[in-house]
Amino acid sequence: MSGPPEGEGTVRFNRPWLTGREMDYVRQAVEAGRLAGDGPFTRACARWLEARTGCARALLTHSGTGALEMAVLLAGIGPGDEVIMPSYTFVSTANAVVLRGGVPVFVDIRPDTRNLDETRVEAAITPRTRALLPVHYAGVGCDMDALLDIAARHGLAVIEDAAQGVLASYRGRPLGSIGGLGALSFHETKNLMAGEGGALLVNDPALAERAEIVWEKGTNRRQFHRGEVDKYTWVDVGSSFLPSELTAAFLLAQLEGAEDITARRMAIWDAYHEALAPLETAGRLERPVVPDGCRHNAHMYYVMMPDGAARAAALKHLSEAGYRAVFHYVPLHAAPAGRRYGRVAGPLPHTDAAGERLLRLPLWPGLPDGTVEAVVRLLAAPA
Repeated sequence: MSGPPEGEGTVRFNRPWLTGREMDYVRQAVEAGRLAGDGPFTRACARWLEARTGCARALLTHSGTGALEMAVLLAGIGPGDEVIMPSYTFVSTANAVVLRGGVPVFVDIRPDTRNLDETRVEAAITPRTRALLPVHYAGVGCDMDALLDIAARHGLAVIEDAAQGVLASYRGRPLGSIGGLGALSFHETKNLMAGEGGALLVNDPALAERAEIVWEKGTNRRQFHRGEVDKYTWVDVGSSFLPSELTAAFLLAQLEGAEDITARRMAIWDAYHEALAPLETAGRLERPVVPDGCRHNAHMYYVMMPDGAARAAALKHLSEAGYRAVFHYVPLHAAPAGRRYGRVAGPLPHTDAAGERLLRLPLWPGLPDGTVEAVVRLLAAPA
């Protein structure tokens, strides 16, 4: 096959997948005349997340970025405070720290999972270090046992960037529910999506009350509605982190279809993984690794090409045949803002390699039949 499956034209890298209930729920929200945040659909989504993750409190947000910003605020990060994180992540991970006046400290990633290298974290700790911010890349869990041990010995907060980790787990614990705070994303590119959207998982019960206040623009409005105070007022810093009921209504349909969506993605991920094994054996590429104890969610399928030139050639080859593949990220330590606001702790060879060599392949429920086979043949073709 030299082009996309017949009648499909260009095969997109990602396409939103609907369960069929989204518009019904949105219509219900509109007809109820309750469109601002924290309505019945918002609360239904929060209950689903709390039941599935075991967190003390789930607070729906307008984005995964907003959830990270809330988490960093709740962790008490202030001017000059350092937060250790990978450089191979989306800008929101670092921006959340910089907005509070903090300093992102970039540590290298592991060559197998592309997650924060837990063996390099301790050397990056200084008297200014206040938190660890691991990112569960591709829905594969970081070594949270090691990171929690380091954090406990040094008195550090742990914030999980689990933007890609819904329905994935580490040693039986849902990603985002292991550190004191966890951030999820429901952006259009994620497994479960609402266009935009996110959630803060508050796992430390001691932070739950303040998290509600920060979420409610710094007021104790939620306590007022529960009858705990006779009026609500401004009591702390906060911002407008809530999504609208329209977003929550759409999201609830996605959450209810989460198992089916994940199963569809896993079937495609497994097909790629099996079909690409001969190319890995031949030294043409490297497949992703999922360590024992990690249950991933098929958020993405990526390969590591031998070098930047091989990746560029593969991208061109796939694009010309009508298949959209992408690369990411430009490592944050190499970005203009990363150099301005962050600090690098030690060499980052594996981060640099991922920035140059990693290639993401099309993966979404409903991917046209024959796509996996065609993409694998194109990757196997001579450059």
